Amino acid sequence: MNRIETINTLLREGFAPQECQVDDESALHAGHAGAASGGGHFRLRLVSARFEGVGKVGRHRLVYDCLGELMQKEIHALAMTLLTPTEAAVH
Repeated sequence: MNRIETINTLLREGFAPQECQVDDESALHAGHAGAASGGGHFRLRLVSARFEGVGKVGRHRLVYDCLGELMQKEIHALAMTLLTPTEAAVH
């Protein structure tokens, strides 16, 4: 299983999302220190009812907790758009 598949699997299990889009932007960061250490750069759009009533920082913490050790080794940077279904309807 590659990194994107692993990330997708963990997020789908943890959030039962309506939408989960993970893009690998590592090639855009070639030569960056994080790329040299093997960690990838990713962009995430995740829409889940689990974010209802949770602020921005809390949502990020939930994702970091869900991805666990990947955040220490496989992921160097993760840009996140985390929305409730209601918020996603407007974005």
